[in-house]
Amino acid sequence: MKTIQLRRYTLVDGEYDDFIEWWQGSMPAVRPAAGFTIEFAYGIRESNQFVWAVSTPGDRDEFLRVEAEYLASEPRAAVFAGVPQRIAVYDISFVDDAPGTAA
Repeated sequence: MKTIQLRRYTLVDGEYDDFIEWWQGSMPAVRPAAGFTIEFAYGIRESNQFVWAVSTPGDRDEFLRVEAEYLASEPRAAVFAGVPQRIAVYDISFVDDAPGTAA
């Protein structure tokens, strides 16, 4: 069993390339080290959006426990230090498997 969180961002105008560069240099290092798996990540340049998903083994409570530790961690603070706000809108939610698609 794993819990997946879908993260959909609308980026600040003009920040798409800088956000992608920062994300590629930061998240693949810091999130897995904190206990997450990055399921996928896609940028949508035409609509200035970025969509990605992270998961943890276990149920939603376990995900929230791992996330709380991550949010309070020094490695997370370090990758965000001095980074300007590049996300205008956050849409973050847990997702369920679609019927008939669970592995």
